[in-house]
Amino acid sequence: MTALGVGILGLGNVGAGTVRLLGERRERIEARLGVAPTIRRILVRDRERERAVEVAPELLTTDIDEVLGDPEIAIVVELMGGVEPARSYILAALRAGKHVVTANKAVLAERGAEIFAEAARVGRAVVFEGSVAGGIPLLRSLREGLASDRITGLCGIVNGTSNYILDAMTRTGAGFADALAGAQAAGYAEADPSLDVGGGDAAHKLALLALVAFGVQVDPGTIATEGISHVTAFDIRAAAELGFVIKSLAIGQRDEHGVGLRVHPTLVPRDHVLAGVQGAFNAVLVQSDALGPSLYYGRGAGMMPTAVAVVSDILEVARDILAGLYSRPGPSGHVPSTTSKPVSLRPLAEVVCAHYLRFRAPHVPGVLGRVAACLGRHGVSIRRMAQETPSADGSAAMVMLTEPVADGSLAAALVEAALPVTRLRLLAE
Repeated sequence: MTALGVGILGLGNVGAGTVRLLGERRERIEARLGVAPTIRRILVRDRERERAVEVAPELLTTDIDEVLGDPEIAIVVELMGGVEPARSYILAALRAGKHVVTANKAVLAERGAEIFAEAARVGRAVVFEGSVAGGIPLLRSLREGLASDRITGLCGIVNGTSNYILDAMTRTGAGFADALAGAQAAGYAEADPSLDVGGGDAAHKLALLALVAFGVQVDPGTIATEGISHVTAFDIRAAAELGFVIKSLAIGQRDEHGVGLRVHPTLVPRDHVLAGVQGAFNAVLVQSDALGPSLYYGRGAGMMPTAVAVVSDILEVARDILAGLYSRPGPSGHVPSTTSKPVSLRPLAEVVCAHYLRFRAPHVPGVLGRVAACLGRHGVSIRRMAQETPSADGSAAMVMLTEPVADGSLAAALVEAALPVTRLRLLAE
């Protein structure tokens, strides 16, 4: 059978899983594809470091030119993470005539326009299924399974660390700090978890989902993003009493007014399909005109789940190489000249949804009346209100649910009220 050379950049967890799958599934891949993807070089920082998978020493190199200069390597698999040097290596690989498979959400979200433009110029592929939801075939479903449909919205859990923490808080009653420590001990959170719990990781993934689902290029820095560190055990309990579960959601919507993207903790009705997503699992609910709602659920990270997506991308590119399809459609299924149009997002201030408000009312006459008056002046109606037992100083935590209102109107009301308020959005009904 014909051999097809593969070069791998990075041999961390996902790289090790990719090497393992290509070895363990070699016969099955050959039977289905008629070609044997063969690893020829693996770029590493340290050749002597202990690995999670056994690799022949002669495959390891610290010199990128040994990968890019090998004429037998047709596909370069970038699994280094981060923006640099990954961006430079991807561009160099394309210019050397290689196709690229990557699971690097950061480099594509931040420098994707440059990378996809170069891929279109040289007629090479860039595929990235593993960059968004681990082993879930989400991007392929959006790009191919829904190619005949028009996607109007998506909403989901795309960061397993945040979901693990919020799920632990829900199940055990723990506070955020204790739940985070538990996630770190279990290996689900990094020593520096800020990218996950701050929402940045989910914003990167949402930018790529918007690219594939809506065909638009978005700077992830412009996506309205809120983390979960301000969610307290009290909020979890209050939400449960009101019939909700708190989840960190990535939400994208497209209508006649444009595209809106946001990441934030959200009150989800207890009977909603996303409310039952536990632990570090991911799930994305997609809405399209013809099909309606469809759900994509599974392990969103980890060595082997992500390696499944990476190897599937390698096989997809290999099929195109064998078929002579050296120029591919762009990432959203459009031709390269019309793919990833830069857009300005709809302002968060225009988003209309109900809100959860939590604040501590001091033991001062007229406080609640003043808050209610501020809300009323900005068109905010209260649907429901609850109060905990007052503390020794007479103050009490107050919880309000509003009727749906424009985000900007509520923000203006809270500024006028001049009280520290924790605000969480409700999933649109």
